[in-house]
Amino acid sequence: MIDNSKLKATPELEDFAGKYENSSKIATYLVDSYFKAVKKLLTKTENVLKAHEVGAGEGRSTMRLSKMVPSLSASEFVPHLVELAIKNNPTITILEESVYELNYKDESVDLVFLLEVLEHLDYPEAALEELKRISNRYLILGVPREPIWRILNMCRFKYIKHLGNTPGHLNHWSKSSLIKLIEEKYGKVLAVESPLPWTIVLAEKY
Repeated sequence: MIDNSKLKATPELEDFAGKYENSSKIATYLVDSYFKAVKKLLTKTENVLKAHEVGAGEGRSTMRLSKMVPSLSASEFVPHLVELAIKNNPTITILEESVYELNYKDESVDLVFLLEVLEHLDYPEAALEELKRISNRYLILGVPREPIWRILNMCRFKYIKHLGNTPGHLNHWSKSSLIKLIEEKYGKVLAVESPLPWTIVLAEKY
């Protein structure tokens, strides 16, 4: 069992709402493109009745995902973010739980969403194994696409002393390395979308 008190990740200190609150045309376009890609991947699934989002943050992504699937629940590890997620999604069940210990029975949901979470985790492989446990078929997972993510940060003079790495990002994947990880730990990759600057993957459990 993973001791959550000893993790390096500090989600309580990170700004997960920033991209949703940025009203600039470019930021709005990028976020909209991201969720259009998620929706496109969903068209390649079948018989998805119940989905679960892990790492919901303030519930901004939950608001969008709930319009794409028949039934959605969500979870978040940070207590004050859980409160905000519930406030933003009063009709959706949102639990406080760790990605490493989800309160779901084996194969109890048709699809799991993990969007912009894996890069923050101390143990990404363990997280994927837990997602595989609760899912009976699909996973949609999105992460920043490296090295493009850091290059774009450097171009806008952000996080220069960290060579463009966003604070809180403990892991970094190119498209090919992400596909390799998912196929090793979860299942077959069915489709990939690449809205700048992310990689989003649809996988089917082995």
